[in-house]
Order: sequence, then C-alpha cells, then structure tokens
Amino acid sequence: MDLLNTLVDKGLRRESPTREEALAVLATSDDDLLDVVAAAGKVRRHWFGRRVKLNYLVNLKSGLCPEDCSYCSQRLGSQAEILKYTWLKPDQASAAAAAGVSGGAKRVCLVASGRGPTDRDVDRVSDTIKAIKEQNESVEVCACLGLLSDGQAERLREAGADAYNHNLNTSESTYGDITTTHTYADRVDTVNKAHAAGLSACSGLIAGMGESDEDLVDVVFSLRELDPDSVPVNFLIPMEGTPLAKEWHLTPQRCLRILAMTRFVCPDVEVRIAGGREVHLRTMQPLALHLANSVFLGDYLTSEGQAGHADLEMIADAGFEVEGAGEVTLPEHRASVRGGGCGSHAEGGTCGSPADAAGDGGCGSHAGGGVCAPASAPAARTEEPRTDLVAVRRRGAGTDLAPNA
Repeated sequence: MDLLNTLVDKGLRRESPTREEALAVLATSDDDLLDVVAAAGKVRRHWFGRRVKLNYLVNLKSGLCPEDCSYCSQRLGSQAEILKYTWLKPDQASAAAAAGVSGGAKRVCLVASGRGPTDRDVDRVSDTIKAIKEQNESVEVCACLGLLSDGQAERLREAGADAYNHNLNTSESTYGDITTTHTYADRVDTVNKAHAAGLSACSGLIAGMGESDEDLVDVVFSLRELDPDSVPVNFLIPMEGTPLAKEWHLTPQRCLRILAMTRFVCPDVEVRIAGGREVHLRTMQPLALHLANSVFLGDYLTSEGQAGHADLEMIADAGFEVEGAGEVTLPEHRASVRGGGCGSHAEGGTCGSPADAAGDGGCGSHAGGGVCAPASAPAARTEEPRTDLVAVRRRGAGTDLAPNA
C-alpha cells in the first residue's frame, strides 16, 4: 500500500502525516490490518527497538471527585461500587509503589482524584515522592493530580517528580459533551505548566466514548502539537454506575488501528497501552506491542487489570523485552533535555518537525500515483458488551490485600 510506505518513510523522519493519511489508517479494512501493524511496527522498532517500558499506578485517593467526567467511576454522582478512601500516607504509597517496582516497573504513577491539588495536597505528594525515591532511587515518578495552579509543577519537580500526567482525553470540539466542570483549555494549560516546570509531560486520550474518526485524529494531532514525551492510549472501561456504561464501540481491530495511527502521528514518543486493553484488545494484546512501547503493569485506578505475571509472560512470548531501570526510554534527541523533553524548544521548533524536514507534511505519494485513503471506509462493526471482563479493583492500595504486580 502506497499509504503505508509513505507513513513509514515519514515516521522514520519524524515527519507528520496529513490528517487525510491519519484518517485513512483508521479506515483500513480488517484484511489490511496486519499490514498496518507491520508498517507502524517498523516505526516503533526504529525509535524504541523491542523494549517495553512498564509503568505502575498507585491510586493515592480514590472516589468522591467533584468533577463530572462521564467516563470516570470516581466522578460526581457516580454509582459505581468502587473503593473510596482518602489520602494514603507516604509509607503506604511507597509500599504500594515498591510492589510495582519489584514486578519490573521503572515508572510509578501517583494519581489522586479531584479537580486539582491544594498546596497542602502538593506537600503530601511531595513527601510521598521523597519516600519512594529513598526506597528506589532510580524509579521514575509521575504525578497525576488534576489541574495545576501556578507554581505547583515547580514544587513537584523540586520534590523529585520526573513527569506529570494530564490527558486531553478527546477532541476539543466534543470535550463539552464529556465534561462540563472544566474545559479543554484548562487541560492544555496544565500540560503546558508541566512542560514549563521542566517535567516530562504525559498526555493522552480515551477511545471508545462514541467519538468519530475525525475526533480521534483531532486529539492525536493536538497531542503532537503539545509535544508530550509519553502518550497513554486508554480504551474506555464502561463501568456500571457511570454515564458511559453502555458504550461498547471498540473491537480489537479498531484498537490496533487507533494505536497504529497514534504511532504514525507521534513516531518518536512513548506510546503507552493504558486502561482497557484487557477489555477491548483481549487476545490481540501481543499485537499491540508492535505499536506501543509502554504498558501499565497490573491493576488500574478502580478496575482490575491482567495479572502482573501474565503481562510479563505476554511480553516475553511476543518477542519483546522489559526495559531495564538503567535504559533511557526516549530517543537521544528527546532525552537530551532534563525530563526527556525535545531539545528543540529553545529554537522555537517542535518535536517531530525537524528543521530540515521538507515541505508542509503533505502526502508525498501523489506524484507516484499513490492514494492516501481507500475509496470508501469499511462498514462499522458492532461490539458485543463484555461486562465479564470489567472488574472493580478490590486489592492493592486502600485495601489489606496484596497488589497485582
């Protein structure tokens, strides 16, 4: 396919595809799926080899959030029967983090429900970061605490945080349909605050909320413009008790196309398979490792994930290897700045758009007679709900049971 050859060439040059090319990836047929995976896999291996970075979530404070994000089981008015607890103490959070690190995770993600942290909350999390670093000096710590106020990102960095996560989740045009208690611009502002403080920015999306192909392409291109170092791709976990509990739009094949499109648009960025992979990719999870170079190990914030030992077996059986603590995740041109940043910002450049890239990111295949999109998109498939694969987390942080790591 001329389309795929063009996308591979662009990915190896860190050049952006066009929107039409990205949409064409999402519109490919199931017959072409393995070709799409193979093409995106070339880009993934060029920048990240066969390494898989493991990340581990610690839910510092669960439930009772005042925000109304429709996808979230911790939202205002949620009827989901999830664990609810207030802040873990630093030693409790450090113990939870240690379980993930012992399972092979090199990054610990500290998450707390809420609109955003108070200054006292930042103090709590800072103490937790220090406790984790004292126990595991080489571990990366990413904080995810909601919308940041001025100066808070700097304080987290001073405490030892390496990164900050705040997802865009969906396109700007549809954001108001998902959340009304804050805006898309609020989220962009927080990602920019993390960047400005020298933290490695982490921002991604949620697929499966009823969005269109255009929405998916919009949010991934917006992420490219924001230039995070890592892009988590979440697949909606439709939990009972949330407004989106009946949304089952994803097939394993569509999930793979979404991951491939993300890799082509963000070729040299850490693309992470995040929440919902077990629910929607199911037995095709190993194929996703050819597209993403990062996964979460074990459980998520409020739902259970695949057993940690099964994650490790899957990675090994698929011919990949767990990234070691001493290995640098990002390519050299991105890792050259503290926090893993691009290194081109001082000159006004953006990651993925090197100064010597030719043209404006056009297709590049038309002169040779190629086409950027199929004549017509394949018919949408309806996915049967797999509620048997959605389980509320009852172990790990906030409980007396051993974590899944």
